Amino acid sequence: MIDWTDRHCRFFHRQLTARALLYTEMVVADAILHGPRDRLLGFDACEHPVALQLGGSDPEKLAKAARIGAEYGYNEINLNVGCPSDRVQSGTFGACLMRTPDVVGACVAALKASVTIPVTVKCRIGVDDQDPETALDAVAETVFAAGADALWVHARKAWLQGLSPKENREIPPLDYDRVHRLKMACPNKFIGINGGFHTLDEVKLQLSVMDGVMMGRAAYQTPAILAGVDALLADQTPQDLDFPGLIDSMAEYADRHVASGGRLGHVTRHMVGLFQGRPGARRYRQILSMEANRPGAGSEVLREAFAAVDLSVAQEAA
Repeated sequence: MIDWTDRHCRFFHRQLTARALLYTEMVVADAILHGPRDRLLGFDACEHPVALQLGGSDPEKLAKAARIGAEYGYNEINLNVGCPSDRVQSGTFGACLMRTPDVVGACVAALKASVTIPVTVKCRIGVDDQDPETALDAVAETVFAAGADALWVHARKAWLQGLSPKENREIPPLDYDRVHRLKMACPNKFIGINGGFHTLDEVKLQLSVMDGVMMGRAAYQTPAILAGVDALLADQTPQDLDFPGLIDSMAEYADRHVASGGRLGHVTRHMVGLFQGRPGARRYRQILSMEANRPGAGSEVLREAFAAVDLSVAQEAA
């Protein structure tokens, strides 16, 4: 989710769900230690609960970065052991760490020793020619022995050679059963599942087996789905989404961002999928795409885009 779940995206998503745990895009530990921390780590207080996802393989650097993240107020530190991008591979972290569970364990132990907030790990079921049965067990055993509070498993292998990051989201097939078997073997550990979920019915089904479900691209590309999360978690009937309230909160936020020197497009680029499939959605997207990045654009563009949608129909379908 690099370049996707930035602070503007998370603020928007928080307007749709109060209870879901939000995650940052992966931030490399070295960047936190040597880069512009406020730009990398700053976030709005309304985003809580929010987890800081770290990339790296050096326990000492990760520990220092985690302490800084905790000081910024994050609710959780998450170690990424699943990203297959070339940039991550060149740094020997992300999904590469599936091959070296001892390194992952050392990183988790260092993180646990450095902060008092929960430390979690997100991994794959294996990489390349690894046997998912042994590879996933090895990582799970090691991270829990090191004190990890939770393990999130993307139910798909990562192929580090021969497939692009995009292809790694679709190939090879998802294997939910493998993650379910891990949960059955570790009934007293928090284990969540990730990968390929597009509806809240699918999420509800997984929650009958797993401790949590993580949604990535579906939540980003069709964010209206998040409006039903709170009711699902509370086992209640979903309430209508407060579109007027959403418009006002996002317009106010956008104006604050523009006043601080930002561009409206920084905020609205995360909102283009809100009305996917609704009457007026095409015009909504056109307005945001064409007008939000022009010099001087403000919340009036956002309000114009919302006005293009038949909200009564969107309200019924949300």
